[in-house]
Amino acid sequence: MKSFDPIEHALSVNRRTFLSQSAYGLGGLALAMLQNKVFGVPTTSHRPDGWHGALQEANFPIKAKRVIFLCMAGGPSQFETFDWKPELKKLDGQPFPESFTKGQQLAQLQNAVLKARGSITNFQRHGKAGIEISDLFPNIAAVADELCVVRSMQTEQINHDTAHAFMNTGSIIKGRPSMGSWLLYGLGAETQELPGFIVLMSQGRTGLQPVSARQWSSGVLPSRFQGIQFQTKGDAVHYIGNPDGVCQSTQRQVIEEIERMNGLLDDEQHDPEIATRIAQYELAFKMQTSVPELTDFKNEPKEMLDLYGVKKPGDGSFASNCLLARRLAERGVRMIQLYHRAWDHHGNLENGMKWGAEDVDQATAALIKDLKQRGMLDDTLILWGGEFGRTPMGQGSGRDHHILGFSVFMAGGGVKAGTTYGATDELGYRAVENPVSVHDLHATMLALMGIDHKRLSTKFQGLDVRLTGIAGDIVKPLMA
Repeated sequence: MKSFDPIEHALSVNRRTFLSQSAYGLGGLALAMLQNKVFGVPTTSHRPDGWHGALQEANFPIKAKRVIFLCMAGGPSQFETFDWKPELKKLDGQPFPESFTKGQQLAQLQNAVLKARGSITNFQRHGKAGIEISDLFPNIAAVADELCVVRSMQTEQINHDTAHAFMNTGSIIKGRPSMGSWLLYGLGAETQELPGFIVLMSQGRTGLQPVSARQWSSGVLPSRFQGIQFQTKGDAVHYIGNPDGVCQSTQRQVIEEIERMNGLLDDEQHDPEIATRIAQYELAFKMQTSVPELTDFKNEPKEMLDLYGVKKPGDGSFASNCLLARRLAERGVRMIQLYHRAWDHHGNLENGMKWGAEDVDQATAALIKDLKQRGMLDDTLILWGGEFGRTPMGQGSGRDHHILGFSVFMAGGGVKAGTTYGATDELGYRAVENPVSVHDLHATMLALMGIDHKRLSTKFQGLDVRLTGIAGDIVKPLMA
């Protein structure tokens, strides 16, 4: 079996390959990213831990083996989550000082009369370090000693789609690989029964910001590294069963013959997308068994369903998706991304934040507790946060987009638990202490996975493409 060679891949991207990629379509071809044929590496590995990817060995000590990204789509307000600003509360309803905003980029508040909006909720100190957390999140507050809260995040994009792209791919240029695709490309996956990068979607009652599929695209990498969206209601994957009259042995024979013919074509053309097509059939066959078992919660005890707040397994809720995320992590999926669309609060902030917190608070905390009791939190990196934050100024009954300072948190996976990092100014307008860019966050996450972000790249149009572009520094104080 041929090994995956990035140079050979780069040289193979010619006009014929481009046309064939276009013909292959949506990246559902990536459904089989996990056999030797998928990654194109030998069964034997030079790495003692058995990971199969473009990287032959880890650049740093490996702290995390998988990532669960709890993406709060729409941008939750830091002033109602993790960044308590008593001075902003005192200024509520009064003109916001022009010294903070003069000449600054705003979204929909540009040229509007700016008035301060204090937090709609109270904060309390939690855990040994006394981390200040909003009263809207009592369950997350109860696991404060597991959290590493970053209060000084900054991003470059002030609109949702481009900000999502920047958070996921490190770029607003279409065709750049997502974080999960980079992880699969570099490390491979630890399962042969499921895709190595899986996306789940849920939504709240308000603030429903759309999320495009390009957020989990493999971009200029082969489509075998693309994220696969599972349905959260009904069958997780369409057409998972055999058609009437088709038995498993017959289907196996068909797959083997198709695989043989595609192998002949691959030997002739050396097109990386043919390897993806070959592997699609193989993994799809295996998923007919693995997916129904994955989504069958009958072996989950009632107390576990109650811990997550799952009312009906597979109901499409964030709670059900969090429990499914744990089951995916157990089965060796490398990147699990849960989008919860509920946080675009230009209006009705009070109800929107309350409802959004009710959707995610219990299940997020349950996921952390569940992983810890199973001994999996140490090597599972959890990231919770949105694509940007919200303004300390009001916008009607809500808040506008904000990029100069917002909050996220990480847990597990080698982060420094029970800590906060960075700070915004007294009114929460700008990160003033230890600012962390999206590139810095990506570099740090890759480092926790054992990857030097400067050494994980692919050639495209003669240039080295990286998740962090030409920027990004590892934030060592975030690491245990």
